[in-house]
Amino acid sequence: MGFIALIILFIIGACFGSFLCCQARRLHLKGNKDHKKLGLRSICLNCKTKLKWYDNIPIVSWLILKGKCRKCGKKIGAAEILSEFGLGLAFSLFLFGASLSNSALNLFLAGRPLSYAIFFIGFILILSLAFLAIYDGLYGELPVSFLIISIICAAIVGCYHLTYLSLTDLILSVFILGGIYLALYLISKGKWVGDGDWLLGAAIGFALGHPWLALLTLFLSNLLACLIMFPKAKGKNTKIPFGPFLVAAFFIVYAFSSFLLSML
Repeated sequence: MGFIALIILFIIGACFGSFLCCQARRLHLKGNKDHKKLGLRSICLNCKTKLKWYDNIPIVSWLILKGKCRKCGKKIGAAEILSEFGLGLAFSLFLFGASLSNSALNLFLAGRPLSYAIFFIGFILILSLAFLAIYDGLYGELPVSFLIISIICAAIVGCYHLTYLSLTDLILSVFILGGIYLALYLISKGKWVGDGDWLLGAAIGFALGHPWLALLTLFLSNLLACLIMFPKAKGKNTKIPFGPFLVAAFFIVYAFSSFLLSML
């Protein structure tokens, strides 16, 4: 039953990944003349053909079509499959894997009003962070409205952590991720990191609630960025969207936080 639950959660997460990627493109085109052409159904942004249902199945359709539009043959890009696969894993880890106290699924099954509230707030936080990662990866920007949503939800989750973690740990966690990126932004005048990275870092710091986990997230996010993006950088002025790596590192660290904290 556990394996079946993981598969179901992965599929649900992949569907949300596909939806969020589509909405990121819609938000970017909002106010543009092409925005009205998007309609309510997914379309190929090149030839404007409305996608059939069998061409819109998360992960499967992308693999069958080899990442191209069935009609015009234009490449769709890797954002869709990465979003679908990444959020599928995130759902499996968060809802059925390890967390600071218990899996989110166990939190939901606890049946207490507070548990229900934290579960749904955490669910919104996952979607908001995933949207920020997708949007930043596509367009190099972090929408302010979703940053605010993430910070509010993360702060509530952080307050819940205070039932078994200290206020000092929470403050240090926020300072490590939010404060360091804010300092880098101010010192470099926006050349090293973007103006939204420190807000994203602060939100993740609230959600983690522990300085050890914040340090691991900081290290892992930079490691992922170095391994994946730096080889592709063409020059000193190449801008690298850091949001996707910060969110990916957070998902990994938070999912295995119980094990990581047990090492202290």
